[in-house]
Amino acid sequence: MSNLTIAMLFFGALLALIFLRIPVALVMIGCGVTGIRAVTGSWNPVLSSFKSLPFDTFSNYSLSVIPLFLLMGQFAMRGGISEALFKAAAVLFGHRRGGLAISAVGASGGFSAICGSSLATASTMAAVVYPEMRRYNYSKPLAAGCLAAGGTLGALIPPSVVLVLYAILAEQNIVKLFAAAILPGILALVGYCLTIAIYVRLKPDAAPPVKRLPASECRQAFIRALPVVVIFMVMLGGIYAGLFTPTEGAAVGAGMTGLFAAFFGGLSWRGFLECLKGTATATAMIFLIVLGATVFNTFMAMTQLPQTLSALVADSGLSPWLVLACMLTLFLVLGCVMDSVAMMMLTVPILLPVILGLDFGLTAEEAAIWFGIVVLVAAEIGVITPPLGMNLFVVQAKATDLTTSEMYRGIFPFICCDLVRMVLIAAFPALSLAILRFL
Repeated sequence: MSNLTIAMLFFGALLALIFLRIPVALVMIGCGVTGIRAVTGSWNPVLSSFKSLPFDTFSNYSLSVIPLFLLMGQFAMRGGISEALFKAAAVLFGHRRGGLAISAVGASGGFSAICGSSLATASTMAAVVYPEMRRYNYSKPLAAGCLAAGGTLGALIPPSVVLVLYAILAEQNIVKLFAAAILPGILALVGYCLTIAIYVRLKPDAAPPVKRLPASECRQAFIRALPVVVIFMVMLGGIYAGLFTPTEGAAVGAGMTGLFAAFFGGLSWRGFLECLKGTATATAMIFLIVLGATVFNTFMAMTQLPQTLSALVADSGLSPWLVLACMLTLFLVLGCVMDSVAMMMLTVPILLPVILGLDFGLTAEEAAIWFGIVVLVAAEIGVITPPLGMNLFVVQAKATDLTTSEMYRGIFPFICCDLVRMVLIAAFPALSLAILRFL
């Protein structure tokens, strides 16, 4: 049996096990280890590699930014930041028809800039905002749909843990990837708001108007949200200005968010310890996925599958855009059954060489950065696509009165919006590269 046949068999087995909901990290480690054994015919290479592989993987300095961003997200979730952002957004838009839904999307975008996680954004905002929207008689499908869709902003708007991992995989600059994600993130926010506006025009009863708040409450809401804006500007502004590295910026952001949570959000000592525990748990989960992907990608490299696939596509004469369309279809499917971290770690080492071997009229660096943004957008669409989109389950867990059919009806308009956005970003690389070219 040839190495390529072995690679295809084990890759198929990996996908089958993932679809059966077996933990992704364990599947990748198991398939990688047994795959190396099948290629080499001995367990010695496996045992030899494990003497140094975990240390070599986790000692990568770029990975140090991940626990700091996760800690910042934990402080944000427990420090009342989501509530402060929603109230500030509601002051601006809440009195308009559909304004609370637009405020929920805006607050999700702001919270994403602190949190950096899709699932955490959806869960936190659903717990805070969904009861408020229902109190004002917003329809359950609209309320749940905008919150599930808004959660996807957590993976796109910087800082993003997924973009950090992609930067490591693709050997690209983290700051440049963050810059490339800004315009697509803004496009997502605008697209969701337009979707809500159209939705409430077609179904006026879904979003009754809300009375405008008194001026005193408006001032309090803006003052409460002001530190969040300061944290975001100091952290990302310092990174883009070169005042500190992404890791140093993450440390500054985590420290400032922790102080905000302590002084304004009532973060207690017990809550602080729970934040550390939550950060450690999430970090361990992500790092285990990274280790699993490293083992499996070592096996893939031994079989020469990425190089063979790249050469095969290059010699096939297929249009680069057709190849990209096929890849995006794969990402949409995989996004339904695994989170974006696992999907990135599994597919990028195999498919990125194919993209770099095709002619899109871009330099190698531009193609790698643009492809990362397109992949992330496609993966996040999968996260809200029925029947297995994970953000749907997260929101439904917080909205106990919500049925599955109502959840599906509510998310459908936002999926349509996301598909249009994905096509635009894929067809016009300048949407991702415009800011990058000015740096």
